[in-house]
Amino acid sequence: MKTRGRIVAFFLIVLVLAGTIGSTVTGITKDINLGLDLQGGFEVLYEVEPVEEDQETDRALLESTVRILNERVDRLGISEANIDIEGEDRIRVQLAGVENQEEARELLSTSARLSFRNVDDEQLMDGSDLVEGAASQDFSQQTNEPIVTLQLQDASKFRDITSELSSKYEPVPFPQREDLLVIWMDYQEGDSFAEEVQKDDPKYVSAAGVKETLNTANVMIEGNFTVDSAQRMADIINAGSLPVNMTELYSNTVGAQFGEQALDKTVFAAIVGIGIVFLVIMAIYRFPGVIAAINLSIYIYLVLLIFNLMNGVLTLQGIAALILGVGMAVDANVITFERIKEELREGKSIQAAFKAGSKNSLRAIVDANITTLLAAAVLFIFGTSSVKGFATMLILSIVVSFLTAVYGTRLLMGLWVKSKFLKNRPGWFGVKQKDIQDIADTTEREPKVFNRELNVVRHRKKFFVASAIMVILGAMSLGIFQLNPGIDFTSGSRIQLAADNRLNADEIESGLDELGMEAKSVVLTGDNNDGAVLRYDRVIDEDRISDIQTYFQDHFNADTSVSVVSPIVGEELVKNALYAVAIASIGIVIYVTLRFELFFAMTSIIALVHDAFFILAIFSLTRIEFDVTIVAAILTIIGYSINDTIVTFDRIRENLKKKKRITSFKELAKVVNRSLVQTMTRSINTTVTTMIAVLAFLFLGAQSIAGFAIALAVGLLAGTYSSLFLASQLWLVWRGKNIKEKPVVFAKKKRSEGPQV
Repeated sequence: MKTRGRIVAFFLIVLVLAGTIGSTVTGITKDINLGLDLQGGFEVLYEVEPVEEDQETDRALLESTVRILNERVDRLGISEANIDIEGEDRIRVQLAGVENQEEARELLSTSARLSFRNVDDEQLMDGSDLVEGAASQDFSQQTNEPIVTLQLQDASKFRDITSELSSKYEPVPFPQREDLLVIWMDYQEGDSFAEEVQKDDPKYVSAAGVKETLNTANVMIEGNFTVDSAQRMADIINAGSLPVNMTELYSNTVGAQFGEQALDKTVFAAIVGIGIVFLVIMAIYRFPGVIAAINLSIYIYLVLLIFNLMNGVLTLQGIAALILGVGMAVDANVITFERIKEELREGKSIQAAFKAGSKNSLRAIVDANITTLLAAAVLFIFGTSSVKGFATMLILSIVVSFLTAVYGTRLLMGLWVKSKFLKNRPGWFGVKQKDIQDIADTTEREPKVFNRELNVVRHRKKFFVASAIMVILGAMSLGIFQLNPGIDFTSGSRIQLAADNRLNADEIESGLDELGMEAKSVVLTGDNNDGAVLRYDRVIDEDRISDIQTYFQDHFNADTSVSVVSPIVGEELVKNALYAVAIASIGIVIYVTLRFELFFAMTSIIALVHDAFFILAIFSLTRIEFDVTIVAAILTIIGYSINDTIVTFDRIRENLKKKKRITSFKELAKVVNRSLVQTMTRSINTTVTTMIAVLAFLFLGAQSIAGFAIALAVGLLAGTYSSLFLASQLWLVWRGKNIKEKPVVFAKKKRSEGPQV
């Protein structure tokens, strides 16, 4: 009866979860805020300086500026806007899904300090003289042209001003008249009506002659307005002037079509990648693999649900973090399943093997997840907005994957194990009857990998030599070719094109010449040359971005993504990248030292440097652009690699505990080899499943994330290699050097369980 009840409970739980996920997941995914790279829009980082020279840029000033910017954005009807204060003097604005980016940019960037001046540039009135919120778009009664109407607080002040100006009226040509009332928006010291009036596109808004005294509180601004531009001017005036000047340090502009294509490709890549991961995990682990697939589905649902409740913004990198979380969740399941299989091969019952395997795997899973969280936390602290989004999703994915992989798997599998239905069915766990030894037989058998005994430690010198050769070749590549840094690190501008048809580099360069925007380089991309990347060493002026987008849309039917980075931001990104890698490494050293010992920590760092170095070497050799997202990939691989290494170290620690005291290098080498072989299947299976997801992104995902996916793929391979063939064997050589004089003794301590000398 209990058997049937537990199995029924399992299916009821699964059905309830499936029903909940199936009925709500569509609504959740629709409600998630999409980043600029997935729906288009633009992002700008402004440096803020007070208008008044004696004013300081304090928190109150920044908060006041953000409030006014939010009011302006509301007037545009933009619902997905993020305006945040960064540091002591910066504001980052992100507007997703904006159709008219030029209008939005102008609405944000102008300080909207309206002033009324004479031809000698003397201020007569300013915005404080206006009735708040009274500006509106109207039409001139004489010409029926669009105008902006304002309402003054004091009609007598305007009467006095117009009286003085009208006294200067003379019937002379327009530029020479002295009765003009010149209306400026954002007048700056050094601006001159005499100079601007000679230009085709002057900075002032309008200049009207005053022939007679005007006794009214209503003022009209006439200019070369359209209905839309007049309404925009009224909106800007009503939203209020900014108490600061804002200078663009960084901008990223993504066309709507570009974002839509990226979203479609990335979602498709995610579905394919996760689907294949499910099939592989079920094929390898049989019944536990089915349990894992169920928990992975729950994991994905929970991550999306929590991310939505957090009002998070999902980006391309965020989706990649979600898939990496799938790899972490798979890894936690694989560690547990492999331990259960080991216990079954030793002759334990299904229930005993499940209990022992779950218990013994927990410590390794916790240590592995904490070190990855350290790397993700550093990413969040030092990353830019897109990298912060990636780090947020990665942290959330790690936490949720741990909960679902550990507790979810235990719950669902425990129902079957405790039901006794699996009592005589080790094959359901992928263990053959012939591989199960008698539990009374205490003979220690050598573990196997794919039914083969391996002596990895015996070949350690070959691995050291191979690693040294690869490091030398990598150093030569970096020395000769160096890296191909993106504008994130060098400053400048980058334009990415995505078209429906094949592009021609000569035609693009000809078009750029026509625009007066000759690029440093034009590189065609995509399988059918339907994309291109244009690089500039200089910062493209903000008013040219709209011209570029319009030109490529009209002439090439190509959507655009434009990134502009100032030298100041470029320098900071380099500095923050170095800080991030250094702090992540220090954090990992401290944690591994506390949990294991200093020798383990130092060999871990050597392995991590090895992995990061190879990513740099590959990017140097292939000349793939190295940008800030690659730094995010390197830090992710650092976390992933230390995850792999710690699982092996944990097994070494466990096997040392059984030996208690080791006095010979040969005996220590045997322990290390045994630990490596015991964890090798887990390492290979985890790498394969995670690599499937990464390769799906690389070959099926958006082009803009290709470099990120390459860095992850290279890092995964390097990390697996260093964990299996480098880190543990370096520790062996290091600790085994004086083992006769200083035997390795396992001794429990309050804060560590590492082997002591």
